[in-house]
Amino acid sequence: MPVKKKVAAVKPKQVDKRMTKPQASKNAKPPENAPKSAGSGAPPNGANQMAAFEAAMKLFHARKLKEARELFLQASKGPERDVAQRANLHIAMCDRRLQQAVVSLGSAEDYYNYGIALINSRNLPEARAHLEKGLQISPSSDHIHYALAVAQALSGDLHGAHESLKRAIELEPRNRLTARQDTDLAPLASQPLFSALLFPERK
Repeated sequence: MPVKKKVAAVKPKQVDKRMTKPQASKNAKPPENAPKSAGSGAPPNGANQMAAFEAAMKLFHARKLKEARELFLQASKGPERDVAQRANLHIAMCDRRLQQAVVSLGSAEDYYNYGIALINSRNLPEARAHLEKGLQISPSSDHIHYALAVAQALSGDLHGAHESLKRAIELEPRNRLTARQDTDLAPLASQPLFSALLFPERK
């Protein structure tokens, strides 16, 4: 170390050139690698943001919530607003599920409200599971049957959607008018089974 200090004092220009080049190369590397590392504070670019979100979704569906949350957090800092918003929604869902060991969903309304949040984020399998649990507690809740019909329709289960919607209308006839105006159910209105259910006066 003393030798280096003496060299720096005698030939500052040479030392400065040698010192600045490796420092620049070292400082240039972290921004490139930052989006790939969960611990980096630098936001990812658009491509890495989407890759992080897709990887997080796979972990989320595999119920690896802690790992998924880290990647969602990374995706939430990227430039694509839509991806960032969806990532933030899933971060909240991860937090809720991780807390369920302490704060569990107890009432039918709890399952309903959580199911609606899952529908809005298009996590349809989980939404259906929670709504079905709500119906086990309160089988005569027309709004839960209706929400389940929407989740089933969006996931392609047309028979299940028809049965759930039929039950929702039986319990509360005003659900028929609501269903007519529901954009999530609009693609089904032209199908014979649903048309007869939604527009019985056309017979």
